[in-house]
Amino acid sequence: MDLEFTGELWFWKGPAPWHFITVPEQECGELGAASSAVTYGWGMIPVTARVGATVWRTSLFPKDGRYLVPVRAGVRQAEGIEVGDAVTVHLSVDV
Repeated sequence: MDLEFTGELWFWKGPAPWHFITVPEQECGELGAASSAVTYGWGMIPVTARVGATVWRTSLFPKDGRYLVPVRAGVRQAEGIEVGDAVTVHLSVDV
């Protein structure tokens, strides 16, 4: 399954701060339908993500009926993206 969408980069200040992009609702429905076949626990979905020319492997976090794409510092630096930027993300679900 391949998905592409645009979302805003945001910062979570929790005990382990991190940057995320929330997957839009429509794509979350598709991911939810496939999650039972690919999740490895806690509803996490393994994916290969791409922003611009930067590709990395990560897992989508389930949160309040949606999924979050964690965006590490190296990706943000390589692509010059900051909190509040609209970012186009390509996801390939790892089977």
